[in-house]
Amino acid sequence: MTAIWPAVIATGLGCYALKLAGLVIPERVIDRPRVRRFTELVPVALLTALVAVQTAAHGDALVADGPRLAGVAAAVIALLLRAPFLVVLVAAAGVAAGLRLAGLG
Repeated sequence: MTAIWPAVIATGLGCYALKLAGLVIPERVIDRPRVRRFTELVPVALLTALVAVQTAAHGDALVADGPRLAGVAAAVIALLLRAPFLVVLVAAAGVAAGLRLAGLG
């Protein structure tokens, strides 16, 4: 259990350093087209990776959890229909919870 604390502290320091870097980097660097494109796409890629891991992983194993996958599918459909973000969340949670309540997960 104590072995996790160095990782927690390192992650916290890394997050702080990233936040600080965003404040001290000169604006002329951020205005470059390549840097701007990178800063626009990285959050999307990280969020996508987080959703994929939370949807299809359980510990170290890759799982096909039907309610989770259906919830993500419902969220994608809601996003394609340009629903507000809160509606997307409620749709995903509702579908996943409904399927689990029905005993399908």
